Amino acid sequence: MHTIKAHAKVNIFLKITGHSQGYHMLLSRFVRVDNLYDRVSFVPQACEEFTIEGCVGVARETNTIYKAYRALQQATSQQATSNEKIDQFFQKHKVVVNKQIPSQAGLGGGSSDAAAFMRLTNSVCGLDLCVEKLSDIGSSIGADLPFFIHDYSSANVSGFGEIVEPFVEEPLSLELYTPPLGCDTAQVYKTFKNYFLPTIDSKSFEGWESRSSIELLESIGDPLLLNDLYLAAQKVYPELQNYARDGWYFSGSGSTFFKYK
Repeated sequence: MHTIKAHAKVNIFLKITGHSQGYHMLLSRFVRVDNLYDRVSFVPQACEEFTIEGCVGVARETNTIYKAYRALQQATSQQATSNEKIDQFFQKHKVVVNKQIPSQAGLGGGSSDAAAFMRLTNSVCGLDLCVEKLSDIGSSIGADLPFFIHDYSSANVSGFGEIVEPFVEEPLSLELYTPPLGCDTAQVYKTFKNYFLPTIDSKSFEGWESRSSIELLESIGDPLLLNDLYLAAQKVYPELQNYARDGWYFSGSGSTFFKYK
């Protein structure tokens, strides 16, 4: 059996910088959460088709791991040996996910699982794909995948999520609180585009990418200023305000709040 950890992330800040080709552009500080992770395992078993277990309520075709599998197949389609290695391996192994990261929580669980799957497949199948190539493949699946594929503890992420630059800082000890409420990422982004996109002011967050995470949290303070999606999430899910606490910040499109210890 082969196993890899798929860590959660939080967004120290998340600013929307524009909208192009149907997608939002952003500037954000992603920080890996070292004590919260799923486990993605390849377990020996004869499989007539690509098999995933552990993702309750998620159809195979919509599962980010399955999308990653198909993307790797496509990326190696001109390399017969690599393509054959993938096919043969998953005829003899199933994918089992031990889920610990809550869904629709702004923690990137599905993207992290897919990225971990790609990294582990690259290793066990001997595909010899460099990190940048894996990241490029991953970006076709979701905006968060490149960060997880690079596996930095802290990074500035920009563009459509495909630009990942490591940020060297002391790891933060984070406490998370996920309310009994899930936030649909697509709905939150759609709401931001419909109501808040014209209000973007790039000067309001100028230089944030060069400041440490703890400095940003302490000096900015207001979770609404740190995360552009928080107001949009509140518009879609007004009950979020019932779970907000002083000194806590909002991650991604929600619904998780976090603070540093």
